[in-house]
This record gives sequence, C-alpha cells and structure tokens, in this order.
Amino acid sequence: MRVALVTESFPPEVNGVAHSVLRTAEHLVRRGHQPLVITPAPARGSSCPAHSFGPDAAPLPVVRIPSVPLPGYPQVRLALPSSRLAAALTAHRPDLVHLASPFVLGARAMAEAARLGLPAVAVYQTDLAGYAQAYRVGGGLGAATAWHRIRTVHRAAARTLAPSTPAAQDLTAHGVPRVHLWPRGVDSLRFHPRHRDQALRRALAPGGEVLVGYVGRLAPEKRVDLLAGVCALPGVRLVIVGDGPSAAALRTALPGAVFLGRRTGEELARCYASLDLFVHTGPLETFCQTIQEAMASGVPVIGPAAGGPLDLVGHRRTGLLVAPRDGRAVTEAVAELAGDPGRRAAYGRAGRADVTARTWEAVGDLLLRHYAEVLAEHRGEVLEVASGATPGPALTPAPVPAPAAVPAPAPVEEQPA
Repeated sequence: MRVALVTESFPPEVNGVAHSVLRTAEHLVRRGHQPLVITPAPARGSSCPAHSFGPDAAPLPVVRIPSVPLPGYPQVRLALPSSRLAAALTAHRPDLVHLASPFVLGARAMAEAARLGLPAVAVYQTDLAGYAQAYRVGGGLGAATAWHRIRTVHRAAARTLAPSTPAAQDLTAHGVPRVHLWPRGVDSLRFHPRHRDQALRRALAPGGEVLVGYVGRLAPEKRVDLLAGVCALPGVRLVIVGDGPSAAALRTALPGAVFLGRRTGEELARCYASLDLFVHTGPLETFCQTIQEAMASGVPVIGPAAGGPLDLVGHRRTGLLVAPRDGRAVTEAVAELAGDPGRRAAYGRAGRADVTARTWEAVGDLLLRHYAEVLAEHRGEVLEVASGATPGPALTPAPVPAPAAVPAPAPVEEQPA
C-alpha cells in the first residue's frame, strides 16, 4: 500500500503530532507498505536527520513544503501555498492520504486528494478551538471559526480518527461525521521504572524532597502556571522538563522549581522514572502522551478531568483527576499523594500495568484496519470480518484483517528527510 502522510509537524520538531507520524511511518515500512511524508519545512538552518526503518534501511522519503512561523508562536510552522504538494501526491500515487492534525497544509491536501479521487483519513490531534480561546484568536469568534474549519476538512474525509473518547464525542457534537477511535501507543521498554536514577534524584532533591514533575511544552495552553502552589509545599521539589514561549515567565512564577529544559531519548526516560509523582495541567489535551509515558515509567499521575486524561487516568487507581484550570485542586492532589508513599507505589504499579499492552505495534495494526475499511468502502467492496467478530459502532472500528501490501509502481525520486 502506498500512503501519503500529510502532517503539520514532523521531526526535528518535538510534539505529539510529529512523534505519532514518525511512529506511523515506521510501522508502515515494517509492515511492507510505502509511506511518503509531506510536511512544512522547519526554520532555516534546522538539522533534518534522515529516518530509516526496515531491513534495507532506506531513508524515509520526506517532502518539505516552504513555510513561515506562526505569529506569536514561532515554534509552529505554517506551510505556504506551493506546487510541491500536488506534485508530491501525483508522483507518489498513494492509495490513501493520511492527514495528521490537518490545519493549513492538511486542508490543502484534503482538497488535492478530492481532486485526485483519493480517499483520505483525517486524524484529529489538536484542539484548535481550545487553542483559539487560550490565545484569544479572533476575539469571541475564534473557537467558532476553528470549529468551522475543523468541520470543513473532516467532513470531506472518508473517516476521522480521534485519539480519545472525549475527543470523539466533541467532534460528533460539533457535526463531524464518521468518527472512530484510534489511540496512541507508548514504548514501555524505553519508558520503564528501571531507568530510575538515584544520582539524578540526589542532584534534584538534595534534601530528600518528593520529586513532582511536569514534562511538555511551556506554553499558555498548558497552564503550567497552575503548579505555583506546589512550589510552596514543604518537602516537595517541582521539576519542569521542556521548553517553549512561556519558559521565562514560568521561571518567575514557579520559585524554587528546577528547570531542566528539553530532554529526549534516554535522558527523558531517566527524568520520568526518577520522579515520585507526575502532574499534567493542560486542559486542552485530545490525548496526553506524557501521561502515558509517566505511567509506563511506573510513576503515579495527576491530570485534569478533561479530554484525553479521562481515558488514561484511573481515578484513585493509577492517579488522581482534578478540576481543570484549578490551581488549588492541583496543589491539594499533590499534597495528598506526596504524603503517602504507599499509595504512590500502588498507583505507579497499576499505571504501568495499564499501558504495557498499548504498544505502537498494536496501535499501528489498528490503523491499518482503519485503512482497510476506508479502502474497501472507497472501492465498493465488503470486507470479511474476522471470525467471531461483529462490526462495531462508529467509535469502535470492526476488527478486520490487516490489508495485504499493494504492489507498488516504479519508485519516484523524492528528497529524504
């Protein structure tokens, strides 16, 4: 199968969209399919290392579209109108177009897919309406404008994939049809309790304080400022991992907190596993991958009772859910667990047990089932459902066999990442 992965973000950018697209491309290659990534070009001078998977270790083909920084948030790149998009889709001849968090580039790709008669799967990953409110875009009309754009793109898709039940319900309530669930995987070998680093813990908490951490972008929509009360708790040390436009303001707002900046790979795994408690404060998460990574690391979690965390956090079983945007509730939850190491240990064990089966391989195979259903519908075919299974409702895709690889035409020349 030939698949065009059109994404608003891709490495070297570090975020949930970029990571899930890279994992999707890797799974497609390992299952014998042929992906092409189309994405906005990063800032001039950025390093774009090649990504290779599979037995032949061939570089993943990536077409980068000229882009400009988003005003007020230069870390986000917006693709400019370019003939490269149409040329890339025409040359690759995909069976299906996968739109990852479609916004600017994704909307153009949706129109181009329709022109070419290609089925498209739109993956909802970013709460654009919530972001519009957080950044006060368009005054009081920002959220309504965002939902209009979301509906326009997703209604044109053959299927919309939502990462969590709350996200799927939100989409359906706002008039998006054909919504199905597709969650995210987690690497429970990389994120593992064995990476707990006593030397790092001594450096971060020389007085033996309980280490409470946040991992993620430092941006207004993440509401990291809600952790201010945690800084005043006795015997607690707050650790912030990440970077972003709010970093300078947060250093002032969170006195006594340790800011480690952006960490990746093994360093990030050590940071997670060395925490006693993980807290996420963002109320706009459609999923919340960092909560999964903390759980895989055996760390109990606290998150807002909104969006993706509702699917991930077992309240008073793997952690605590608190009222969104409520700093006092966050502080009280941290104080409750900081003083109870037994509960922290029990929540950490239960959390890891919850996520170990959520491998990227399993999630990738579920995506292939979605692809198979969409292609069958597009071709007017009826798929044979796996023995003993019955087709599920829109929010639970029927378990159908993964499609066989489609014989590929002669390869075209594309620029590797």
